[in-house]
Amino acid sequence: MKTNHTDPILLSIPESFESERLLIRAPLWGDGAAVNEAVRESVEELRPWMPWAEQIPTVQESEAQIRHSRLEFLERKDFRLILIQKETGQLVGNSGLHRIDWQARKFEIGYWVRSSFGKQGYITEAVDAITNFAIQELQANRIEIRCDARNTQSARVAERLGFTLEGILRQEKCDRDGSLRDTMVFSKVRGVEFV
Repeated sequence: MKTNHTDPILLSIPESFESERLLIRAPLWGDGAAVNEAVRESVEELRPWMPWAEQIPTVQESEAQIRHSRLEFLERKDFRLILIQKETGQLVGNSGLHRIDWQARKFEIGYWVRSSFGKQGYITEAVDAITNFAIQELQANRIEIRCDARNTQSARVAERLGFTLEGILRQEKCDRDGSLRDTMVFSKVRGVEFV
């Protein structure tokens, strides 16, 4: 597929979409308190995999992060996405499309789930919807999921959704304690896993 070199700021991109149980939307000012509550509830489960979870943020810090994420969404630099349970309005977790390469139309999906919503299929459901969003709305050519090689739950999400394990980057990132860790790289590419 030929790449399109339109300035991304000119793209009309929906701010929200839905899956069966979730409203998946761009961050909005005021989301900081709900995100902070979810991070505080889940910090022990997030800490091994998410460097940003090392320090528990204040509500103000979470709100500042949300506002920066909102601006990055509008600038088309990064697409943080808030996952909201449609039935209750509760924040389930965060996901998004990161490390965007507009020329190649390459996106990386990241995700975390609030502890009280874990192991209920919400992240698989969200990642499936976000993958389809990237393909249909953003004309993605390549979608990646990267995770610590020890993070079997994260890897299972990629496997369940038909992402291909391309390889393991050995000693690619520093862990919390400074030791090197391996990173699994999964992908879906146009013409192979989707058209």
